[in-house]
Amino acid sequence: MAALTVVPRRSKARGHADLGWLNTYHTFSFADYYDPQFMEFGPLRVLNEDRVKAKTGFGKHPHREYEIFSYILSGELEHRDSLGNVEILKRGDVQFTTAGSGITHSEKNDHPNKTCHFLQIWVKPDFAYLDPGYVTQTFSDANKTNRLLPIVSPYLDTTNAPTDASSTTVLDNTIGVHTDLFTFACTLEPGQSVVHSVQSAHPNRKAKSSGNGARRLYLHVVDQTGAITIVDSNTTLQAGDGAFVTEVKSRQTLELSNPTSEKVEFLLFDMA
Repeated sequence: MAALTVVPRRSKARGHADLGWLNTYHTFSFADYYDPQFMEFGPLRVLNEDRVKAKTGFGKHPHREYEIFSYILSGELEHRDSLGNVEILKRGDVQFTTAGSGITHSEKNDHPNKTCHFLQIWVKPDFAYLDPGYVTQTFSDANKTNRLLPIVSPYLDTTNAPTDASSTTVLDNTIGVHTDLFTFACTLEPGQSVVHSVQSAHPNRKAKSSGNGARRLYLHVVDQTGAITIVDSNTTLQAGDGAFVTEVKSRQTLELSNPTSEKVEFLLFDMA
């Protein structure tokens, strides 16, 4: 097994802004937070952990090029966009937008008293000027308890595949993304562990890869309770922490365990 390198991204070291209506932490440079050491990681450009107070939210604003998805942890978030989509997102929902050549949207918490807690993630696609698209898919707690549930994977045809649930993706029952990035969600109960097998290169990106099967991973522990230990490096991540994992190759395995007495939720990104 190749020796992996793990560099923790501690929660308190993240960028932070408390605007009253929004309490947000940034893994990468975003808005008024800038650190040249943390600009992006592979195609992963933004990983914000947001808490939006009741009866507030993000007003109508534009996006281009990036693919953006929201992983809802608790509360409710109303989405409206220039494609005509309107829906209220709840725990378990993953809302995915291909901004492509340009869209506008708003994200608001219209609940009378509950805060909405969600992860906002931006991914850079391999192609510019994609057709804008939108899809929402629900992933139940039962399906991601003590297992790594794939929620996002690359389209088999990455050129300009439509963003809808019927399009063919590398992994079944996942939302498609236009780059070599897989996302897994998991809630680990106390004392439980899971093993991740590093993905193989996307079939349409082999010419762009290094040819030696090199991959990279990013692990983000939701800022709630519990902790995750990366067994292979004896590294423990607390709530809100993340970790850059490099020097890994396709089909290499990574064991993750929960050493605490509380359940813990996390996302794992596996990318070229």
